[in-house]
Amino acid sequence: MGEEKPKSTGVWPTVKPFVNGGASGMLATCVIQPIDMIKVRIQLGQGSAADVTKTMLKNEGIGAFYKGLSAGLLRQATYTTARLGSFRILTSKAIEANDGKPLPLYQKALCGLTAGAIGASVGSPADLALIRMQADATLPAAQRRHYTNAFNALYRIAADEGVLALWKGAGPTVVRAMALNMGMLASYDQSVEFCKDSLGFGEAATVVGASTVSGFFAAACSLPFDYVKTQIQKMQPDAEGKYPYTGSLDCAMKTLKAGGPFKFYTGFPVYCVRIAPHVMMTWIFLNQIQKLEKSVGL
Repeated sequence: MGEEKPKSTGVWPTVKPFVNGGASGMLATCVIQPIDMIKVRIQLGQGSAADVTKTMLKNEGIGAFYKGLSAGLLRQATYTTARLGSFRILTSKAIEANDGKPLPLYQKALCGLTAGAIGASVGSPADLALIRMQADATLPAAQRRHYTNAFNALYRIAADEGVLALWKGAGPTVVRAMALNMGMLASYDQSVEFCKDSLGFGEAATVVGASTVSGFFAAACSLPFDYVKTQIQKMQPDAEGKYPYTGSLDCAMKTLKAGGPFKFYTGFPVYCVRIAPHVMMTWIFLNQIQKLEKSVGL
């Protein structure tokens, strides 16, 4: 019993949830990046998943699937570090306030909403760089930005458009992150309880099953916001300098009028396939990292 006290002192216990969250998200991104690339191309209107894959392989080569990886890793190092770390801090404080009792579902969802907003605010510049790098090859040659890496993208956006431009589309990014984290965290906790208590699953099966359900609901809750966010971040001014949308609400209304509510779910199968494995692998990597830390006494 007495051996656990040192673990609650010092800087590491506070920093650990952030480090673990960022590391697990970055590892998951390395695996998911090609699917994410296809998802963005589908949303930009380049066809089905099969068509996009064939076109990319034929015209750009295998390396095209990992274009923007540096921005994706930077996004996880900021966004996921902040959201998972802050979520653990928030839930820990809430449990203390609840006299050590498990939190009800609505409190976990509230913590998830807050953590998602914090993470998205921190990670929005990297997210903008990622979207632009992935969409660059779809633009006419004269409009391509040719960013060499994430840091080059961030530097040039700040230099050419102003520092505040790094948060272009931050509003829908934050809302999307709040929706995703609410769906991801609330459904995950419920699924863990169901898998363990009702189905009698072991740890591995519980993590895989709950993460898959969590990924589906994360995708269903967040894709409409992700669609609007992508359209805002990749829009270009016309010859007169006017942008196609004045903001996220204008984009949402024009999209609804032009294509109906299902337009927001363009690319949902691929998006769900991308989100679910990323959520699943993030939880699995996080679980393995925590086990490793325990084995070495961290």
